[in-house]
Amino acid sequence: MIRDEASESGEHALRRVLGPTNLVALGIGAIIGTGIFVLTGSVAAQNSGPAIVLSFTLAGLGCAFAGLCYAEFASLIPIAGSAYTYGYATLGEIFAWIIGWDLILEYAFGAATVASGWSANIVQLLARLGIELPPQLIDTPGKTLVLYKGLWQPASSLPTGINATGLPHATAVFNLVAFLAIAIVTTILVIGIQESATINSVIVFVKVGTVLIFIAVAGAFLLQHLPQAKANWTPFVPPNQGEFGQYGWSGVLRGAGKIFFAYIGFDAVSTAAQEAKNPQKDMPVGILGSLTLCTVLYIVTAGVLTGVVSYTRLNVGAPIALGIAETGVRWGEFLVLIGTIMGLSTVMLVMLLGQSRVFFSMSRDGLLPRWAGAVHPRFHTPWISSIIVGVFVAILPAVLPIDVLNDLTSIGTLLAFVIVCAGVWVLRVRRPDLPRPFKTPWVPAVPILGIVVSLGLMSGLAAGAWLRLVVWLIIGMFIYFGYGRKNSRVQQHLAAVQSGVSAGKPR
Repeated sequence: MIRDEASESGEHALRRVLGPTNLVALGIGAIIGTGIFVLTGSVAAQNSGPAIVLSFTLAGLGCAFAGLCYAEFASLIPIAGSAYTYGYATLGEIFAWIIGWDLILEYAFGAATVASGWSANIVQLLARLGIELPPQLIDTPGKTLVLYKGLWQPASSLPTGINATGLPHATAVFNLVAFLAIAIVTTILVIGIQESATINSVIVFVKVGTVLIFIAVAGAFLLQHLPQAKANWTPFVPPNQGEFGQYGWSGVLRGAGKIFFAYIGFDAVSTAAQEAKNPQKDMPVGILGSLTLCTVLYIVTAGVLTGVVSYTRLNVGAPIALGIAETGVRWGEFLVLIGTIMGLSTVMLVMLLGQSRVFFSMSRDGLLPRWAGAVHPRFHTPWISSIIVGVFVAILPAVLPIDVLNDLTSIGTLLAFVIVCAGVWVLRVRRPDLPRPFKTPWVPAVPILGIVVSLGLMSGLAAGAWLRLVVWLIIGMFIYFGYGRKNSRVQQHLAAVQSGVSAGKPR
């Protein structure tokens, strides 16, 4: 049934019109977002130091293995549901449930992480325009902020030599800006949006342009201040602070696990397999090409940023804006802030849209109640699930720090990658006869490496992230055995078959 849906042709089928350039652009547009605009600073400040460039390289390597596995599944099963559908088709219902429940961590908590970064950049932009928001409503509860040069910010972000004691202080109670960001995006999703290739191309141009402007402006500044850059880059791998994951090589590993968030979205290339002109050749070019280009951009950006600003000051919500502000190029500040805000806005939209698609697929299979897949009669969108998810996600960035949200998103996504890589391996053994438009090379080596690297990155994350993941999965299993297993279409079909067999037996 899944194969039939994937191989449809005719006027109602998808057209194969995308070439390698289109696929690379699609990947870049999906990848560039919160990771580079927001998390680069916090990971450098708390985990890797200037060696964050090594963290980016390690995370990109893990994505390359997983990306090849995604490409095979996407060409084999190019329908809605992403990794959830892949798991259903290869590993069975219970694994499909685990991965579907796990994807909530990727999409819902990922959107919350993006909202935190969006909030920080909006606050900075408004402050530079002379509009000051109440500090109590721009960050998570308990966060202490100080007023410096007209901007409320953490004391850790102040330049060396500036004493925070004499500056005005305030304690945040609720991040209203992030809450409103998710509320607006949810409203748009309920009403409905129409995707356009032209709009997507513009957004990709803005995102990449923003990164290139920062590299050009900050790079020129570094060439004129080489002693400052050398001092900020030394030591390249700061000594361990007595705890795993805080600098040293363990910090590089934990930083890779956290910065992995920067690559979330590359699987958008794999979902376009049914629209690729030549998926056998174009899919690996699209996935590996976009990953390679983004990794280069990430490494250069991180290197330049830690050269302009000491890594110890980068634990802020808008590190790229802070970096370009250090150069004194005022027009560059506004361009980077506006580009960052535009880029993050689309990422929130795509993540919440993806969440509703997963809920829709799970509801269609009977694993979630029908309301999760209910379509609005006028707007033709899954409005109930969009609103419920929107309310839940809007509260998250308003009360939880961005590093907690980021860890949950990364560990959830890495677990999904492990299952997808395992699924490719299992399906090759069980059904080697299936026609695959694109085949992952060097199986089982590539899937095994994808599993090993993903598990390695997960091992580098904090114990708290693992605990939250386990608790989340336990809650999911209660829901599955309490509702999903009893109401799933597969179980109902098996029960009907067994009843029919029993009824046909002679007494």
